[in-house]
Amino acid sequence: MNKEADFLQQLGQDRLIASIKSPKNLEQFLETEIQAAFLLTGNISVIKRYVDLLKQHNRMVFLHIEKIPGISYDREGLKFLAKFVKPTGIVTTKSSLINYAKQEGLVAIQRLFLVDTDAVAQGLKTVQDIKPDALELMPGLIPEMIEKIVKKTSIPIITGGLIQNESHIQAALKAGATAVSTGKSWLWKK
Repeated sequence: MNKEADFLQQLGQDRLIASIKSPKNLEQFLETEIQAAFLLTGNISVIKRYVDLLKQHNRMVFLHIEKIPGISYDREGLKFLAKFVKPTGIVTTKSSLINYAKQEGLVAIQRLFLVDTDAVAQGLKTVQDIKPDALELMPGLIPEMIEKIVKKTSIPIITGGLIQNESHIQAALKAGATAVSTGKSWLWKK
């Protein structure tokens, strides 16, 4: 299988992604059975060490590229990540980076903020054009919007942001999300 297929299969099993926002969350994450993490901490000088640590434990690691200082948001930045840091993939709000990431063999997740109707419409149009491997909807507390977007695209939906408890996770999954991302480590326990 390829990275994208492995990731999608794992999402279907775990249904949860850990959003790691500080170095102390790395160890907390490694104590769970969750296989995928969005890394939103570190900088260019430590990010390879974090990715290597997680990959040594057979975890899938996705860098939220805009949260990693020192990495440029362009083709060269993605080449550096793919060749040197070697994460499973990236999460980005920048649709222009999706194709670059895919060209470099990285799984590409587009993050879309559900700000208003126009943002959703434009985001869906962009997603249909660029075809990321998955779409992360933010915030994750709008089951009605999750249902609508699931009906408009065949791209797997991840949702996150403002998830505070198990009922939020279950509501998002019931609405059609493939998985939910959360930085609340107490929700990482299965």
